[in-house]
Amino acid sequence: MIRATPSWRPLAALAGFVLVPALGLTAATAVAAPSGEHIDLYQDGVAVTTGPDGGPAVLRLAPGVGATYLEGSRVLDPASLDPGALAAGVDPADGEADRLAQVAGARLDATALLDPALAHQTATASRAWLASGVVPGAGGPFAALGEAALLDLRALTLDDGAALAAPSPKWRYVWPRDASFTAAAFARTGHVDDARAVLGFLARVQEDDGSFHARYLPDGSGVPDDRGIQSDGVGWALWAADVVLEETPAADRAEVAAELRPLVDAATDHALELVDGEDPLPPPSSDYWEVEPTSLTLGTAGPLLAGLEAAADVYAAAGEAPRAHEATLAAARLRMAVERSFGSQGYPRHVTGGARDASTAFVLPPFQPEPLAGADEAWRTSVREMLRPAGGLAPGAGWRADGISWTPQTTLYALAAASSSDPEDRADAEEWLRWVDDHRTASGAIPEKVLADGSPAAVAPLSWSSALVVLALVELGAQGTPGGAG
Repeated sequence: MIRATPSWRPLAALAGFVLVPALGLTAATAVAAPSGEHIDLYQDGVAVTTGPDGGPAVLRLAPGVGATYLEGSRVLDPASLDPGALAAGVDPADGEADRLAQVAGARLDATALLDPALAHQTATASRAWLASGVVPGAGGPFAALGEAALLDLRALTLDDGAALAAPSPKWRYVWPRDASFTAAAFARTGHVDDARAVLGFLARVQEDDGSFHARYLPDGSGVPDDRGIQSDGVGWALWAADVVLEETPAADRAEVAAELRPLVDAATDHALELVDGEDPLPPPSSDYWEVEPTSLTLGTAGPLLAGLEAAADVYAAAGEAPRAHEATLAAARLRMAVERSFGSQGYPRHVTGGARDASTAFVLPPFQPEPLAGADEAWRTSVREMLRPAGGLAPGAGWRADGISWTPQTTLYALAAASSSDPEDRADAEEWLRWVDDHRTASGAIPEKVLADGSPAAVAPLSWSSALVVLALVELGAQGTPGGAG
């Protein structure tokens, strides 16, 4: 990550923000400049309760409400609620209303939120769920952040395993990428059954050829639009399956492996097909930028490489040497091609060259066994190119100059830094997490975006960002870093 050295301070000043080194730390703090585009905060967070059918009901909170939750839950404290404010009921249409709206579950009578017995019963179940696993960051400075991120992931994951990207209507779909990270976060915190449910949903919606569309309806009935196939989903699903199997208790691993086998087989077949040409680089595809591709991006090649490496691990663990060998050879060919085509140019977003983006993190651990040649340097250099006024990162150096920080990319860099063997990188991971912690909504949710003046904006919580925070904290804890204490 960026070091507080004179060589880049002038560059930061020219970019429109002032950077001040944090005393005693390796990272730098960006002091927000009050300029840039404005985006509203669409909601303040989520809440859960038990619906009239006994199942979970998920609610979306109006912006700025500053909810008070019962301990260890996303259950609203009845004592903090104003009965008068609930008189209008829960908005069933859920436009982007500035009042409580229902996201999922049987239609709820707002007065149920005032029932202390029901609230405490639901909160008790939530605390039991937390206790059945590990709360990331527990006992450290990010304990509240880690618990909130994990609880938000649970709230956004429906009974059928559909992991919603966010509670807002236009985000209320399942992106295979976001769902894969949610599954990994559940697995890393000891909630393997929840992770299995999420991957089970992906297996049900997976196309016959093993591919995935960009996103799916939460009932699994199809896709919401014509965005089409997005190749990174295959890589992320394989990576997540490997994580889930690693975290599954030995006594249950054979059962879980058999359960995940159709997903893994189909995804591996498709990944192998994508890299089977004379040039192993895959065809262009949309990636996390979600725009029509003009050429192959690292945001597609990196996840596919991660997926093939993961597939090799899964088959090796299952004792299937020929299949593991096939995936290993394909991964080696793709790795060399990525190093040759992208690495020789400093790992730009496009294979044709140009600016870097956050996908430099995809060619580093924890997604790859080892950093690709030159990837560490490219990743560190990309930070100064992507830094925004409030202190977070843009999706890429070529993103429009709107002054907005994006938490998915900022938390992605936190995870990459936490996974590094360099103690300074791990210290930087804590700085990124501290920044995220400081820019949550009044209800404690991680927003998708942060404006130049430091205000949270757009949807909150965003599941991808929440999952990345959980994974970063788990990684820090595994390496004995104070911020990841657990």
